[in-house]
Amino acid sequence: MIAAWPSSTGGDEYALTIGSGGGTRVLILPALFDEANKLRHFTVEVMRRLEQSGIASVLPDLPGCNESLSAIEAQSIETWREASTAAASFFGATHVLTLRGGALVAPFSLPVLRYAPATGSSILRAMMRARMIASKEAGIEEDRETLLERGRREGLELAGYRLGAQMIGELETAEPSGGAALANFAQGDLSGAGLWLRAEPDHDPAQAEALAALVVSELTK
Repeated sequence: MIAAWPSSTGGDEYALTIGSGGGTRVLILPALFDEANKLRHFTVEVMRRLEQSGIASVLPDLPGCNESLSAIEAQSIETWREASTAAASFFGATHVLTLRGGALVAPFSLPVLRYAPATGSSILRAMMRARMIASKEAGIEEDRETLLERGRREGLELAGYRLGAQMIGELETAEPSGGAALANFAQGDLSGAGLWLRAEPDHDPAQAEALAALVVSELTK
């Protein structure tokens, strides 16, 4: 079900909710930027498998993403953390599951399970590498340090997202955050390569089943 929730940035954002009841409810914080697109199907399938075990979940749109009316260039790690905290409160989340860069914006107030957590610097590095490769194929030479310096001053277009200077600066040093980390699930726990490494969005039912099983195991201890 699609539900609206009041974001900390003002106005409403949308969220996908699966499952109901007054028990465990997991806030899902998706991978960030282009990785979010590659893992979207996988993320929803994990939610469906959690529902089969009686665990409800909610996947909010972060401000500036998907159907959001907020400007992406106005967002930062901090505004996304504030938004995730607001979503957790509104939907009554008891736990958080982060995917990849979602670990950077987890609320401080809830226990967190992290799947393949990524640092901000690794995400930024991958997006800059992709931009430089695309530019080179178009006959344009770009230097990483020059690009990064420009991004710190005025923002930068990366992976189809117009990121503001604050976001660029925060990504350089951002580390997984949030409340008490209940568990960190490595990609090796699921078997196979991470779907975010593929050139196009894809899905692996076995990986979704494996991650859901790990989450259920942690939440039912």
